[in-house]
Formats: sequence, structure tokens, C-alpha cells
Amino acid sequence: MQVGVVGKPSVGKSTFFKAATLAEAEIANYPFTTIKPNTGIGYVKVRCAETHFNVKCNPREGFCIDGQRFVPVQMIDVAGLVPGAHEGLGMGNQFLDDLRQADALIHVIDIAGTTNEKGEQVDPGSYDPANDVKFLEEEIDYWYVGIMKRGWDKFAREIVQTKKIPRAAIAKQMSGLGVDEDMVEDSMRKLSLDPNNIAEWTEEQVFQLAVDFRKKTKPMIIACNKIDVSAGKANFERIKKMFPDYIMIPCSAESELALREAAKLGIIKYIPGQKDFEILQPEKLNEKQAAALNFIKTNILDVFRTTGVQETIDKAVFELLKYVAIFPGGVNKLEDQNGNVLPDCFLMPSGTTALDFAFRLHSDFGNKFIRAIDVKTKMTVGKEHLLKNGDVVEIVSGR
Repeated sequence: MQVGVVGKPSVGKSTFFKAATLAEAEIANYPFTTIKPNTGIGYVKVRCAETHFNVKCNPREGFCIDGQRFVPVQMIDVAGLVPGAHEGLGMGNQFLDDLRQADALIHVIDIAGTTNEKGEQVDPGSYDPANDVKFLEEEIDYWYVGIMKRGWDKFAREIVQTKKIPRAAIAKQMSGLGVDEDMVEDSMRKLSLDPNNIAEWTEEQVFQLAVDFRKKTKPMIIACNKIDVSAGKANFERIKKMFPDYIMIPCSAESELALREAAKLGIIKYIPGQKDFEILQPEKLNEKQAAALNFIKTNILDVFRTTGVQETIDKAVFELLKYVAIFPGGVNKLEDQNGNVLPDCFLMPSGTTALDFAFRLHSDFGNKFIRAIDVKTKMTVGKEHLLKNGDVVEIVSGR
């Protein structure tokens, strides 16, 4: 699974990415700071199973703070997008190609309207960030349409003449974007497209099909950055009503980055996503740093209860992609062979069964599956049992 961080230049996209990953992304207020995509590891936050068993975990990957488990997720920060990207403007072609592997998109917008459509600095409130929501959506839609329509007339005739199954042929055409046959079948039914008359589909019908593929394969959440800048809060309330289909999160990436870096240095105690922090070493703060922390507490955390960065990542994975976090464990033993308690936590797609999880752990466990045990309830479950977020599962297999 990979989460892409996208948006036009200079909206705080790379700041968001650095705050989420603490990777060394280049940050500056001029267009196209990001030329090559930055990749890094972010983390989703889940309630750790250690709290249920009253033990202390030893994560193999990620980390755990006060019962909050942070599970790694691959993230990519791609080059800034400007209108006309699908026609090659700006870094458009590279931007779109970098997005291919992303399973979900975090669209970072400048909710305070301090950057115009090209990412150039303007007075706060003088540019409408609603335009950014629309244009990025349209750019990706036209990118999908462009791939759909490559040789479409010839492609459609060939399907009719050779009596190929349309869903298979279309899925093959769009496979590089994660479209499969089930998606094609569902979209054609949803849009009332006749698979037996594909050559008669109108331009608008082909466009709507491509849009539906985009929604299925690149679900998007909006991180409304610079929420603390004048006009930010008013714009957020207005734009949230304009786009009811999107999850929109008020966000201050700069604040989150400052808090995470201060926590890394041991100056404060801060759990990402929490509504407060504790200053541990006030003597290490100069006047400017102390004022900055007070600003974050007063203007961000006390008002919005979060900086928005952690919440955005969590919702991208658990609400957009509908993944669940599953812990391997045993009824009689929560440790691995090295004595590490609950060392692993796996992010699995919604609809994962006990058998799916067995194969995720090892192919032999899946091939020789006998049963599974819900460790929290000690109930035996079968291979078709659907797992839910936070489950601890023991797999029993043959030899």
C-alpha cells in the first residue's frame, strides 16, 4: 500500500510529507521545489493490543507510545501540479506518472488562499482554494480519459469484431492504474453502459467511465493546510459544504513538524494526533521557540484539537482504503521466539478472512490451515471468518 501526497506547488505539501515521515524533503516557497518524488515512511495510529492484555509490546516495525501503536505506511510526495498537467504543463507528465502506484491520495490545499493557481504567493484570502479541489480532480480525470482513449475507436471495433469480453479488454487497457475486471463490470452497470455496443458509447460516457475508475482506484482526502492563517477557518467551513463527498481535515503541517522535531529532541512529550503536548525541558527553549509552542497550543490544538496531519493519514488508510490492523498472537503466548511481545501488526484490506491472514503470515500457514483463534475472546473461528480492526489472531496449521 502506498499513499501519495499531492497538490499544486507551495501549499505546504512537502512540509506535510516531512511532518508525516520526518524525511529530509526540500521545503521552499517557490514552485516546483519537489522535482523528483520524495519517498518515506509515515505511520497510522491504532490502539495497541498491549492495552487489552496489560503487557508492554516490542514492535519489530514502527513504535508504540502509551498504548498507541504506530504502524508503517509507504508515502510518496510528488512534484507539484498546475492546471494543464495532463497536457504536459509544469511537471505534469512526471507528476501523473509518479501517481500510478498510489492507492490513495492526500490532496494538500492552501485553505487560506495565499497561493494562486501557479503556486505563486498572493495576499491571504485573495485566491479561492475551492479552485484547487476542482482542478486537481479534473487533471487526474483527464489523465485517466487519455489512457482510456488511446486508440479507442480501433479498440472498440476490435472488441465487437472479435467478440472479446469488454470488461476484460478495458481492464487490460487500464491495468496500469489498478483497474480490474470487477471494477469495470461495476462501473458499466452503475453508468448503464451496454457492453454489447461499446463502439456506440459517446465521448461523455467514456469520460464518465474514466472518472468512475479514478474514484475507485485513487480515492482522495483533502488536507486543508495553513488553517491558522487569516481566512483559513472561514474558507474551510465554506469549502467543506461545497464538496460534501470529500473528507476534509483542518491542518497545520508546520505546527506538526515543529512538534515532532521537538519531541524527537526530547524537549516535549507529544504523541502524534493528540490535542496537547507536555514541555519536558523548558530550559532548552529560547524565547522564540517558547512563543512558537504557545502559538501552536493556543491557535491550533486548543481550537481544532489536532494539527490534522496524523488524522489525515489515519483516515486515508482506514476510511478511504478501509484497511484493518491485525496483530498475530497466541492464546498462551503473545511473544515471538525471541521474547518480543506482540512484535507485529499488519495492515490488511477490508474483507480479510482468517485464511487470508494465514497466507499473509506464511504460505505454509495458509496451505495447511486448520483453524484460527480470536485471542481476545479465545473463540475458535473458521477460515472464512472476517477479521476486524484490532483483532489478535492465532493461526493453527498442520505440519
